[in-house]
Amino acid sequence: MAEARRYHLAALAREVEVRGLRWRLAGAEESVLRVVNPHTRRQAMVLASLVGDGWCYLWPGGGMGDARDPSYAADQIARLLA
Repeated sequence: MAEARRYHLAALAREVEVRGLRWRLAGAEESVLRVVNPHTRRQAMVLASLVGDGWCYLWPGGGMGDARDPSYAADQIARLLA
């Protein structure tokens, strides 16, 4: 489970980096992705969670995205941190 979680968070990390955001894996077993907008200094902690038969990303403000589409989640997180 921890390996799958890191896999999904790493996929999201690549996407947020393309959007000019910085990231770092944090927490026990690197279970959380910390994302920072270096210009606004706003940040968010993102979780990857098993929901039903698949994985999803969860972030502040009720944000949720399917882990099969990290690009969508990265767009939403970038907007949140703008």
